[in-house]
Amino acid sequence: MFRIVKKNILNETTDHITVEAPLIANKAKPGQFIILRTDEKSERIPLTIAGYDKEQGTISLIYQKIGHSTKALGALMEGDAILDLAGPLGKPTALDGYTKVAVVGGGLGCAIAYPQAKYLFDHGCDVTVFAGFRSREHIILEQEMKACCSHLHVLTDDGSNGNKGLVTDGLRGCIQQGETYELVIAIGPPMMMKFVSLLTKDFGIKTFVSMNPIMIDGTGMCGCCRVTVGGKIKFACVDGPDFDGHAVDFDELMRRNRMYLA
Repeated sequence: MFRIVKKNILNETTDHITVEAPLIANKAKPGQFIILRTDEKSERIPLTIAGYDKEQGTISLIYQKIGHSTKALGALMEGDAILDLAGPLGKPTALDGYTKVAVVGGGLGCAIAYPQAKYLFDHGCDVTVFAGFRSREHIILEQEMKACCSHLHVLTDDGSNGNKGLVTDGLRGCIQQGETYELVIAIGPPMMMKFVSLLTKDFGIKTFVSMNPIMIDGTGMCGCCRVTVGGKIKFACVDGPDFDGHAVDFDELMRRNRMYLA
């Protein structure tokens, strides 16, 4: 059992919990994920690790309450326990050796982008973050992001936060103004990652994207998380979740994701 030691409600659909998991916290690296079950009848829920504290032995998870199992997770309070939690899974993001990076997060993808931006910033990298949300009410981790980057651009679809537009607009604007990046990391909805990758390909900028397709076992056995990268089948849970954004077949990925819609 894994006890919830802290819970923050970020907005009406999104929660941020801190969970006691010392073995996972000790081994976790940016980009990796866990799979949890709230109880014996729960689905297996894959969640990227949004933060970890090796000294406290805790990990942070951010999730949206959109289905039966995530709503059951959202019903748990501080002091309650999660039945089981496996991880860290997946390959860590290759972040070492860069001096100037743009991190692009869309919606809940910012929960995944944050630990990557923090790791880069803590290791002396010049980090620019572009964070996109539907509206001001959906913004998450703004202060945390601000503390781990040189420049933060928060954009909303409706302009309710004062800066209307898409993350691609912000990224394109900075590049056209002369900013150069050794690497762009894009994390969010597949459509967003597709258009970020198309943009960076035009400018010849290396790009990582984080794949979060349907997963069940997290070991590559079920095959649900397969993604076509460079014409070859890859499994996000063991080969990723990070891949070359210029090689991912996003159209196929989005077609597969629609198969699971009710």
